[in-house]
Amino acid sequence: MEPIHTHISRQYNAELEDIRAKVLQMGGLVEQQIDQAITALVTANISLGESVVIDDTKVNKLEVTIDEECNQIIARRQPAAGDLRLVVAVIKTITDLERIGDEAERIARMAVRLAPEPRPKNNYAEIHGLGTQVRQMLHDALDAFARLDVEAAVRIAREDRKIDERYESVMRQMITFMMEDPRTITRALNVIWAARSLERIGDHAINICEYVIYLVRGKDVRHTSLEQVEKEILGRPLGE
Repeated sequence: MEPIHTHISRQYNAELEDIRAKVLQMGGLVEQQIDQAITALVTANISLGESVVIDDTKVNKLEVTIDEECNQIIARRQPAAGDLRLVVAVIKTITDLERIGDEAERIARMAVRLAPEPRPKNNYAEIHGLGTQVRQMLHDALDAFARLDVEAAVRIAREDRKIDERYESVMRQMITFMMEDPRTITRALNVIWAARSLERIGDHAINICEYVIYLVRGKDVRHTSLEQVEKEILGRPLGE
């Protein structure tokens, strides 16, 4: 991880580094949940889907643990400036990670429910493709958090447009299937619900990128257009 501010108190430094490390630990677990939930759906693996559901309790416990550590740092250290931004960014990030875990759990529960049903010929290829793209976005967002990389955070935010386009393409395809053949309605609806969960995961990954920008630059870029973020944060359009 990229080093943060250093203090005279080694213990204070250790506490700040510990909450950052735990965020990445939680992020790794959530990434694994996404991957396994998609695999469970695509391969009709009931045991794998059930393990994702069980592992969600680990994500929830980590959120509580990290949140408690952040509260203790605020109470004991009274952090200011960059340190305070770090603690706030960590609290916000773990909230998004917990919600990503919830979405992965939903997909896993769907995988368990659909496993005994007849499989589509493409084995839910739409979900596999969208899921792979979303998981990579989350991985990159967590990497930007670890490296305190603002430019990477802005670049990843641009990927959200591709996620939205792919999601909309899946929606159009499923609606067409349902209109042409009512027998596909149940399967198409399941694909739509799974795709919706993946699209939400992408939104949460973008939130994490916004927290990276806030942490490093001290600027809240929520509800700000991507073009404006590039101009204000980077001073130029990305790629120049």
